[in-house]
Amino acid sequence: MRREPEAEEPRAPGRARRRRRRREGRARTVRSNLLPPPGPEEPAGRGARHLADNRLKTTKYTLLSFLPKNLFEQFHRLANVYFVFIALLNFVPAVNAFQPGLALAPVLFILAVTAFKDLWEDYSRHRSDHEINHLGCLVFSREEKSFVNRYWKEIRVGDFVRLRCNEIIPADILLLSSSDPDGLCHIETANLDGETNLKRRQVVRGFSELVSEFNPLTFTSVIECEKPNNDLTRFRGCIIHENGKKAGLYKENLLLRGCTIRNTEAVVGIVIYAGHETKALLNNNGPRYKRSRLERQMNCDVLWCVLILVGMALFSAVGHGLWVQRYQEKKALFDVPESDGSSLSPITAAVYSFLTMIIVLQVLIPISLYVSIEIVKVCQVYFINQDVELYDEETDSQLQCRALNITEDLGQIQYIFSDKTGTLTENKMVFRRCTVSGVEYSHDANARRLAMYQEADSEEEEVAPRGATLSQRGSIGSHQGVRVVYRSQSVKSHRRTGSRAEAKRASMLSRHTAFSSPMEKDITPDPKLLEKVSECGRSLATARHQEHPLARLTPELADVFDFFIALTICNTVVVTSPDQPRQKVRVRLEVKSPVKTIEDFLRRFTPSRLAAGCGSVSSLASGKAAHKPGAGLLASLSPDGALLRLEERLGRAPPAITDNGYAGAGGWAPDGAPRELRYEAESPDEAALVYAARAYSCALVDRLPDQVAVELPHLGRLTFELLHTLGFDSIRKRMSVVIRHPLTDEINVYTKGADSVLMDLLLPCSADDTRGRHQKKIQSKTQHFLNLYAVEGLRTLCIAKRVLSKEEYARWLQGHLEAEASLDNREDLLFQSAVRLETGLHLLGATGIEDRLQDGVPETIAKLRQAGLQIWVLTGDKQETAVNIAYACKLLDRDEEVLTLNADSQEACAALLDQCLCYVQARRARSAPEKTPGPVTVGFAPLCPPSAPAAPGAGPSLVVDGRSLAYALERSLEDKFLLLAQQCRSVLCCRSTPLQKSMVVKLVRGKLKAMTLAIGDGANDVSMIQVADVGVGISGQEGMQAVMASDFAVPRFRYLERLLVVHGHWCYSRLAHMVLYFFYKNTMFVGLLFWFQFYCGFSASAMIDQWYLIFFNLLFSSLPQLVTGVLDKDVPADVLMAEPQLYRSGQNMEEYRPRTFWVNMADAAFQSLVCFFLPYLAYHDSDADLFTWGTPITAIALFTFLLHLGIETKTWTWLNWMACGFSILLFFIVALIYNASCATCYPPSNPYWTLQALMGDPVFYLTCLIAPVAALLPRLFFRALQGSLFPTQLQLGRQLAKRSPKKLSTAKEIFAQGHPPGDQDSEHLELGSRSTWGSLPRGCAPGASQPPCSPEAGGERSAADATVPCGDDALLERPSCRVPQTPAPRKPVQEGRPGGAETKTPGPSRAAPLPSIFSLPNFGSFSWISSLSLVSGLGSVLQLPRASLQPDKQDSDFLPGAPQPERDLCSLRGQTVEYF
Repeated sequence: MRREPEAEEPRAPGRARRRRRRREGRARTVRSNLLPPPGPEEPAGRGARHLADNRLKTTKYTLLSFLPKNLFEQFHRLANVYFVFIALLNFVPAVNAFQPGLALAPVLFILAVTAFKDLWEDYSRHRSDHEINHLGCLVFSREEKSFVNRYWKEIRVGDFVRLRCNEIIPADILLLSSSDPDGLCHIETANLDGETNLKRRQVVRGFSELVSEFNPLTFTSVIECEKPNNDLTRFRGCIIHENGKKAGLYKENLLLRGCTIRNTEAVVGIVIYAGHETKALLNNNGPRYKRSRLERQMNCDVLWCVLILVGMALFSAVGHGLWVQRYQEKKALFDVPESDGSSLSPITAAVYSFLTMIIVLQVLIPISLYVSIEIVKVCQVYFINQDVELYDEETDSQLQCRALNITEDLGQIQYIFSDKTGTLTENKMVFRRCTVSGVEYSHDANARRLAMYQEADSEEEEVAPRGATLSQRGSIGSHQGVRVVYRSQSVKSHRRTGSRAEAKRASMLSRHTAFSSPMEKDITPDPKLLEKVSECGRSLATARHQEHPLARLTPELADVFDFFIALTICNTVVVTSPDQPRQKVRVRLEVKSPVKTIEDFLRRFTPSRLAAGCGSVSSLASGKAAHKPGAGLLASLSPDGALLRLEERLGRAPPAITDNGYAGAGGWAPDGAPRELRYEAESPDEAALVYAARAYSCALVDRLPDQVAVELPHLGRLTFELLHTLGFDSIRKRMSVVIRHPLTDEINVYTKGADSVLMDLLLPCSADDTRGRHQKKIQSKTQHFLNLYAVEGLRTLCIAKRVLSKEEYARWLQGHLEAEASLDNREDLLFQSAVRLETGLHLLGATGIEDRLQDGVPETIAKLRQAGLQIWVLTGDKQETAVNIAYACKLLDRDEEVLTLNADSQEACAALLDQCLCYVQARRARSAPEKTPGPVTVGFAPLCPPSAPAAPGAGPSLVVDGRSLAYALERSLEDKFLLLAQQCRSVLCCRSTPLQKSMVVKLVRGKLKAMTLAIGDGANDVSMIQVADVGVGISGQEGMQAVMASDFAVPRFRYLERLLVVHGHWCYSRLAHMVLYFFYKNTMFVGLLFWFQFYCGFSASAMIDQWYLIFFNLLFSSLPQLVTGVLDKDVPADVLMAEPQLYRSGQNMEEYRPRTFWVNMADAAFQSLVCFFLPYLAYHDSDADLFTWGTPITAIALFTFLLHLGIETKTWTWLNWMACGFSILLFFIVALIYNASCATCYPPSNPYWTLQALMGDPVFYLTCLIAPVAALLPRLFFRALQGSLFPTQLQLGRQLAKRSPKKLSTAKEIFAQGHPPGDQDSEHLELGSRSTWGSLPRGCAPGASQPPCSPEAGGERSAADATVPCGDDALLERPSCRVPQTPAPRKPVQEGRPGGAETKTPGPSRAAPLPSIFSLPNFGSFSWISSLSLVSGLGSVLQLPRASLQPDKQDSDFLPGAPQPERDLCSLRGQTVEYF
């Protein structure tokens, strides 16, 4: 590989070098490595030295660089620098407090543990790199003049690589040759972005026409392309041939590293980017590392500890100076003079004392805190990954933790920003209904098929017979009701298993083809529309050889024909076959490509040219020579037998099958059965439309770069010449194809896109002529149906057409070719070119596609809202669709007010914001809500009166469209918008772009200083996910871009509830208590040393042996807190799921805030006073020496720490008991060995036989018993008093867990007996074609003052009644027949089921609410003390509760419903006070 030299004058070498540097700064020049050096001024291989090779190296260290580099990285942490400085300071003789070598031991231990962890991680990366670097591939060798095997690491930029089918691409390669006769190559990008659908790549223009095999030795062209970057969606450049001609290079020409070759026998390309310059590696950032909110707070408290340490040392220094000055004459009694007989001055002694006190009290800064936190977080991540409740069986995926150090942030989230499509919905697009030429086709049979799909008992049922059977049951308006499918456990298991053949087929389909589940593929056509399609086919088949065959159709039938043609070809769907790869063995009869020059346009587009590929089946044999390649496919071609059955219903036999024109044994079966075709779509919307067209016998059967083949009823195969494809982008919100129609020889533009933009591009209708009035009427009707579809929650697309004259096309083509050839500003020029073409359109119709809600989304949103989380949904869908889905998923309630912000200008937006703010503030001041005057509110009136008045603090919801959101995010209006959004219950942003999503998250996070979480599933959510404090990706249908950018990945949205409410709360509670315990423990231990300074002249002496001082925190007291930090569960999972409001403790930082830190420090100071002065008083008049008195203090401190930890530990397992016992045994064993063997280790101290003598003294045992109890009595008394008089929500939750197991199990048994086995699972709520959904009653809003909503009263299940799902109670009726529900406790509740309804009266089998469990007379302070975890855990020393070491599976088995608000804990609080 070499750089292309600049053609400059020899007399100006400096200018040539400067120009070369400027040019190389913008682009890269690549030449073949097989060519000789380009000239004497640039030797061969010069450029290769400046480019990365293909060796993968993700390791950070080598054998020589490990030690210095790792130490350098560790010293980036200021705490390590501080401890090393203190250890080195101890080497100064004048200020040392310990033996220098001994003082280094803790620091070296911490550094060694961290270094070993880093070394192990780096070694694992090295092994992975070695495995990848030694993969083999074929590289062309100049010496052998053939392709030879080489390792991946030996590939260089400029090498030619040959790849075969199913091989992984080793580098970013420019495609120059393919075995495919049309120069195509299919790749699978699952390793790159997770998308399983195939992508099509094209050989560079000028090389696909080569008939002979590509020879790398003849490649003399020069490639100029952009510098390496991480943009997977863009590649720009050009290839310059020897004759000076240029050809553009695009992303369709580039094979990316990590992708896999599919459906292609062999390809050859030249390496453009290698190694770490490839796009795949530039996008691979690995796990994300962030600083959590708790860690930031902890760092502030560490600084406070530093100030306290300095203050204590300064106080001691002043005291020592005053002491020395006061006893100037007698200081020889306690001070050793210098060698010359002089002594230190008081000031010098004070300075030395200050430094020595810093060394002695260094333990105040927790040296092992950071390492302990890392260990605890790794263990927490492990347990989260092992939670079987976060495993999704249907997708065979589980939660992934990609950021290892922000687990505690999951317990402090305040705002959730969610995408809609693929996050709240399944992203399985199903064609639901359509309108063509102003006529609406409701597809009722297809709607019933979807409703009954999951209840089908036989896998052998076919789509057409099912549709025929269902059509006899009568037509029901699909927009008049709500669909609720009750999915039983048996149905779920049936759907997962089914018959073996069906399961195997579904598994293969899901493995090889995206968006191709039977639910998405098997569309039941509307009979009326099917008849019109058939009539079109018959009319065109009769008139096909006439001059203007389409003129024989009525305007409506012409629109129907064009509508289905647009559905079939206006996409980028790739048609593949599972048989075998295509090979370049057939003779190309006619080589055609899209129009590239004006001369080509003039030569090819003549009036006399008619389609050769539109002949009937009978004429294919005779006219085959004139056909385009691949024109021999037959009219009966379809991926399954649906088309054949439809043809039989139309009264004609399926035609015979002929050869498909490709060599190989995998083409057509001998018995005439058609091969299976697969549609590889880039989005589920495209796949849904193609499958819908196929249901009407309009099947896409082949797609080449220059043509698209379609099978039509009665017409056979039509081949459309594909001139241009203008892809979809988020700005235009549409895509178009330019084709040459085979029947009319006209140039047509077919466009599909969002109705918000496409309706503005239609040709203006004149009211003067009949055609204009008719077209205007069609537009009006279509807009009406679009609004209806949106209200039903369907995704809408408009389909339009434009016929271009040759003059119009020639003018547009010239500008478009210039835009394609441009290297600078190419995207903008192509955008402007597309905009010029997509005007003056003729409206054909519109489609409504259903995207169904995921399981459990409404219940999850309800519980998250009860947990105090503000949920904002940011979607790109139109407003009506988003609002309807918001109602369906319980983001909006039917009985709440909705403020809509739709503004056409910034001034109007400001006025609306002011009006909304005034209204909301006035509404909050009043007790009863009022309707908003004027245009601010949307007319969503409550469908039933609320069961009780709403709480005064409950605000309305806010809906904002994209244009208004852009205005509201301006600097002048963002504060008003944020103030309004703060006072709203929920916020729904529609038509929002990816940039707007990230701006909204950044605004809330920056202005409100709130903890934010963003969740999404697609590439358009990446910016939002990266901006939030916690990013969550969903591994859904849109690939893995969101997952790769996220901190956590979940299979479904419903798992977010358990991740936050359970694991988030646990992680935050564990780490908060552990950090506070570290500060407490160190402060208490330092206090013991500080109080002694008052008795030793502040001389920095210590009554505790230096071995104990150094290793006390490191060895004797470290293990129990680690076990507690990993395994402790302050509240069980079932209670957390049933009472989501317990999550608010993390939001309010109740566990760890500045006040709790200082209370904790004060308690530590008090305990140090008790633990110091009780032994002091016990040994005051004895003859015990210093260490004989200091050793009991050390033992008392250890016992106090463990008892304190026992009070704070909520879940006791045998590991907790073993850790505490091990710490005590380790201390005594080490002390006994040390005191017995080290008589004169560190003179003049003499610890010999100290502990042995103490263990024979009863005073030692008495002080070790009394001192810890006396020190902890205030804390224990405060806990008991708080739990009895003013318990916190968490304490009430623990009481709920301790006193309710029997009731919970009894209720579960009652539930199992009172319901049929098939109804034990939660219902599956679908956003179907119905328009209205039930919602939470106003009385169920969090914080409501009225009595709680019972399942009978409000239609929602009670969370306190934690065993009975309310699927039978949540009646979702049509607006026309909805009956207001009353809070009568015994009123029968209607159940809506497919196929009928039944009445259910709650009987005595319904479990009692959990609050009644607490109506106990013995709930007082003594019973609270007796229920402490430490006391209650004594009986389970030898047992390990299952709930403490592994996820508790029954935590959510019997809690599927939406939780009840805070009534349980509030009522429990009242009962607690009463009984006390």
